[in-house]
Amino acid sequence: MKTYSQKSNDIKRNWYVIDASTMPLGKLAVIIANKLTGKEKPTYTPHIDNGDYVVVTNAKNLQVTGNKLVDKKYYRHSGYPGAIKDLRLEEIIEKNPALAIEHAVKGMLPKNKLSAERMKRLRVFPGPEHLHTAQNPKEISL
Repeated sequence: MKTYSQKSNDIKRNWYVIDASTMPLGKLAVIIANKLTGKEKPTYTPHIDNGDYVVVTNAKNLQVTGNKLVDKKYYRHSGYPGAIKDLRLEEIIEKNPALAIEHAVKGMLPKNKLSAERMKRLRVFPGPEHLHTAQNPKEISL
């Protein structure tokens, strides 16, 4: 018996829609990361990017558990001494709700050359409507 290895010509990409207001951020990010990597497909091959497109709606209604809205902080640093800045999760959701979801999903993807292409297939919209109705995405409801 030989090990199956998918070829790049055999890749079939599907489109999925997930509503961000139905589950907490961490559980949502796990589902999105699995769809982007294609791990649930029987043709999964680690070195081939065979994941799907994921459209996330209602990002401004993001749910988190506990006191994460106030306690969770996102840091960035310019490289200069004393230039570290932080934002709370509730501030990020007010300014750019897509950033919180993208940050969580990026942390759950493997750190390799394929992660940038996988992140390009993630589309996040703050409201219930999105621009990808022509692709006939399947809705994931959990």
